[in-house]
Amino acid sequence: MTLPAHGAGNVGEDTPVATDMTLRGEYEPSSQKWVRDQVEEYEASGGTRANTLRGGPDPIVVITSVGATSGKLRKNPVMRVERDGTYVAIASKGGSDDDPAWVENFRRHPVVDLQDGPKPRSYSVRELEDGPERDEWWDLAVRTWGTYAEYQKRTDRLIPVFLLEPI
Repeated sequence: MTLPAHGAGNVGEDTPVATDMTLRGEYEPSSQKWVRDQVEEYEASGGTRANTLRGGPDPIVVITSVGATSGKLRKNPVMRVERDGTYVAIASKGGSDDDPAWVENFRRHPVVDLQDGPKPRSYSVRELEDGPERDEWWDLAVRTWGTYAEYQKRTDRLIPVFLLEPI
């Protein structure tokens, strides 16, 4: 199965595409060393190492998205919040007043790969609007990692919540 990355327009040689349930294209490592190192170790070990946030007790997944501007593949460790095979990504950025860079990637190209263990799998991404569905997933995220509630208190923006459903 080959699908153009959402919003990519005409598919050319350098356009990332979803093939056999994973995105392919040129990978652009993060400018943040800790992110590069964690992603590299996680992927090299099939998710058996570097699978917690900066070595702490909190589990992460690695999400690969298509860059909103560059069109290159970007990878980020994100807190693991999952229910029945569906995941949620919380764009908290530590309670900062601006969104993490990957938010625009999700909005522009709403197909990602998520790796939770040895193999990545493709997911459709949908941003949840303020309302009951978002509240339900936000509550799960806060129960999973209580620091999210503290982050929301630090900012006036409503922290974006993205639902990732298997394709």
